[in-house]
Amino acid sequence: MTATAARKILVTNALPYANAALHLGHILEYTQSDIFVRFQKMRGHECYYMSADDAHGTAIMLRADERGVSPEQHIAEMKAIHQADFVDFHIGVDNYHSTHSEENREFAELIYQRLHAAGYIAEREITQAYDPDKGLFLADRYIKGSCPKCRAPGQYGDNCEVCSATYAATDLIDPVSVLSGAVPVEKASTHFFFKLPAFADFLKQWTRSGTIADEVANKLAEWLDSGLQEWDISRDAPYFGFEIPNAPGKYFYVWLDAPIGYMAAFKNFCDRTGVDFEEYWRADSQAELHHFIGKDIVNFHALFWPAMLDASGFRTPTKVAVHGFVTVDGQKMSKSRGTFINARSYLDHLDPEYLRYYYAAKLTARVEDVDLNLEDFVQKVNSDLVGKVVNIASRCAKFIHLHGGQLSANLAEPELWQRASGAAERIADHYETLNYSKAMREIMALADQANEYIAAREPWKLNKDPANAAAVVDICSMGINLFRVIATYLKPVLPQMVARAEQFLGDTLNWQSASAPLHNHRIAEFVPLMQRVDPAAVAAMVAANAAPAEPAALPSGPLADQPLAAEIGFDEFMKVDLRVAKIVAAQAVEGADKLLQLTLDIGGEQRNVFSGIKSSYAPEQLVGRLTVLVANLAPRKMRFGLSEGMVLAAGDDHGIYLLAPDSGAEPGQRIT
Repeated sequence: MTATAARKILVTNALPYANAALHLGHILEYTQSDIFVRFQKMRGHECYYMSADDAHGTAIMLRADERGVSPEQHIAEMKAIHQADFVDFHIGVDNYHSTHSEENREFAELIYQRLHAAGYIAEREITQAYDPDKGLFLADRYIKGSCPKCRAPGQYGDNCEVCSATYAATDLIDPVSVLSGAVPVEKASTHFFFKLPAFADFLKQWTRSGTIADEVANKLAEWLDSGLQEWDISRDAPYFGFEIPNAPGKYFYVWLDAPIGYMAAFKNFCDRTGVDFEEYWRADSQAELHHFIGKDIVNFHALFWPAMLDASGFRTPTKVAVHGFVTVDGQKMSKSRGTFINARSYLDHLDPEYLRYYYAAKLTARVEDVDLNLEDFVQKVNSDLVGKVVNIASRCAKFIHLHGGQLSANLAEPELWQRASGAAERIADHYETLNYSKAMREIMALADQANEYIAAREPWKLNKDPANAAAVVDICSMGINLFRVIATYLKPVLPQMVARAEQFLGDTLNWQSASAPLHNHRIAEFVPLMQRVDPAAVAAMVAANAAPAEPAALPSGPLADQPLAAEIGFDEFMKVDLRVAKIVAAQAVEGADKLLQLTLDIGGEQRNVFSGIKSSYAPEQLVGRLTVLVANLAPRKMRFGLSEGMVLAAGDDHGIYLLAPDSGAEPGQRIT
């Protein structure tokens, strides 16, 4: 096997926004980069993997305000949630930081000051939509109105989802602020701009230097050929982020400091470990810098970011790897169909390595969407990993242990061994070039050959005659050695399964493990390395992610206009367990127009209930109140969480009224 010179490699991901839980689209990107990092480390290279939460912006500020917490508390809680998801998907990030950090503030200010000193910052007045009730400027996504072209109502401020027209938010008919319902007004403000057009020639060369795929460079050429525009890098207060030096009330736009977060995360890591930051980030660095991103943020990473780095005296990326989106069963991820699957929901039902392998089997170096076809997912994981790879070890191990538990001193089929061992550099090249699907196909072809060899030799038949003991050990030792090579090749993809295989083999696998077989080597008792995917678990995951139907509107108007439900008997009514409940916490539910999330005390036990009463009650009005809970209603899985009962309310044309017991009632008392 050819030895490779040690390299210094820094790898980053696009930073997940600190405003929502992770979904399977995030996991695609992080799996892609994690496989690359694990492979490089197996090859003996010095490779560091950095990430962080993207923690700034108006949306963060508004979400924190909605929850009644500070932005700092909100982003800290989201970071903990994200980190837990990544750990459980076996994403081996060396340092997970935050863009709301002192390191990021220092680098953002340093880069800005260098750009300013070099004459690359412009300053001018612009006019924007402003919410007079909220007291803030409105991004396009916070303005709705009727399309100026087709007059379709309820369209956002930059494009129409009905006729596909694009326009300025100021062109909307009857615009309103999504945040307050107020009519936006136009207001002038001074903004700061990065002079991106000054870097057009540099970017035309850089985008064709092999740093990005040709198909991405071709797309960027459309921007470059049509003429770059100056980039607005400032936002007005109130804004959660870093204030621009010498510009009170002006803040860095979130997309300015987000990629700088890569530098900040690495600096934080270097300060703790002694790694030389400058060796990786100075302009003449010989180290490698690899960014993994989705196709929707290419302009930020392949135009704005390299121009800022070049202008401020830092190195530019070695590679920017771009992937497509995740679809489920051929469709965009959809909450209503149950295919907008959260990372934690997947983990609640299925082994993360199933998905790691399936993604690897689909990922290429091209910018292609990856379809998670759930039927194919079950079949492929069960066939490839359980039916082929694990099957080799399980078939052979028992015969080795029947004859002493030690591998043979002989290599029964040197030519077959050489085919498996000789694939190491080809498979390494596939990993290096991000053609993971080719690597998986080649690895599974080796597994097929190993299984064919074992099937042809039929050690189970030979073992019936004690005189064949040595031949049985030779055949099964050959099988175990082939399994070991295959496990070596799969280690970047399946770190936990291979860790169990290493315990079984009594060996720690690195890329050199494929170069020489194990002889006269004792192996441990075989234990199952992976279970088959249960289709019922997949169905349960889909069901758990299905969006609930909109809560039925409470009937209004006089009783005569409301038909009575079908009559029930007294015994049937007595099955309903009504309890006094005290509301100890209440909050709005993100993504739901009508729901409040209530935490109820029913006497030594707490329940979580979602109730469609948001139109009539603010959360703070409810805390401390008593209400009536249907306590024995079966829990209902909603996309927001588990609802453990139902509170009783009445409604008419004037609003919704939460039912409450008389004063003196105690939480937990049964209502009879």
